[in-house]
Amino acid sequence: MASTSTNKQPLLVDNVLHSIVDLQGATVEQTSVITIGGSNGAKLIVDCTSNDGAIIGEIYALARETTTAYTINLYFASTTTQLSPGDALFVGTFNGGKTEGIKTVYAALPYVLNPVPGVGSTDSDIVIGTQFQALYIPKGKALWAAVKKQSANDTATKAPLLGVHGGFY
Repeated sequence: MASTSTNKQPLLVDNVLHSIVDLQGATVEQTSVITIGGSNGAKLIVDCTSNDGAIIGEIYALARETTTAYTINLYFASTTTQLSPGDALFVGTFNGGKTEGIKTVYAALPYVLNPVPGVGSTDSDIVIGTQFQALYIPKGKALWAAVKKQSANDTATKAPLLGVHGGFY
């Protein structure tokens, strides 16, 4: 292979990525987990619409003081201005914590072919390496997030912070 080759080896990314977004006010309606309505306050988390994509090794929430944990929904879309119902593709959901500062991790990352940093286990009884679990954001897509309203009038003033880290290709 020539020294000018641009082929990327596993674990090599062009730029490290660590983004934290405040989900305060970023709401979707209570009625459905997967389908979103036209009026939503979803926030853009990672934009890969104009690069070669990204790999996300961890998605986590940092809770604010609240009595009920917010449900966080993740979506893919082709747009970066507003999450529209016709463009949104549901990725997954998890609950943020109820105690201020508590970190909750999205544990349903899919399996990928290339390894990512992370050799731990998700269960202390069953040792399964997590180095092959990550969320791949393909070229031309963006990752969005929103919290599910806890009541019809909820404005999500105590919604958690959402963090992701990985790298851009």
